[in-house]
Amino acid sequence: TTMSQKISVGIDIGTYQIKVVVAESILTEDGSYVPRIIATGEAESKGLRHGYIINISDVTRCIKLAISQAEKNAKIKIKRGYISIGGIGLSSVVGKGSVMITKADLEITDLDVKNVLVEAENSLSPSSLINKQIIQTIPQAFKIDGQTLIGRPTGMNGSKLEAKVLFVVCLKQHLNDIIRAVEDANIEVLDVIASPIAASMVSLTKSQKIAGCILVNIG
Repeated sequence: TTMSQKISVGIDIGTYQIKVVVAESILTEDGSYVPRIIATGEAESKGLRHGYIINISDVTRCIKLAISQAEKNAKIKIKRGYISIGGIGLSSVVGKGSVMITKADLEITDLDVKNVLVEAENSLSPSSLINKQIIQTIPQAFKIDGQTLIGRPTGMNGSKLEAKVLFVVCLKQHLNDIIRAVEDANIEVLDVIASPIAASMVSLTKSQKIAGCILVNIG
């Protein structure tokens, strides 16, 4: 893709189908960008069983077919993309961390937030990460000096910052196999996102997320 065109490519590798979507970012009146799908591509999956890759070269060939179809429809050359990952190898763990604020005036900085997320990750038991890799870090709640915070902590004042953090993890071997299959198709992997989170971004409204709901994908 050409970055100046603000075009993004998503690749979903499923047991039955490999799907590619090409989206263009459209600037709205309020200054935000919203995606507009300009092309798709798909191919039958081969080389997978129960969501796991058993033959990387077969998967790579299928990815190339889906990519080729998307390129033809979008009239662009796809060189990089974002990968969604799901299946039974996907899970999550929760960690908690706390740090003392470093600045003399006790103003919380981005560094303090980064440090508390690291501490939350360090709090995880080694057994929960055996053969697994963290692919997404999602802060669920912050506390400043014991008081629950509504909103972001950066810029506020306090002596102690605490965080409860959700870590989305997947099987390391499965992740490495998917990345290799995509890279063997001459596509640079920009990032990996958990399929359920990707689905929530495009399927749920802001009010639904605030109120709380369940998104169920029955494949």
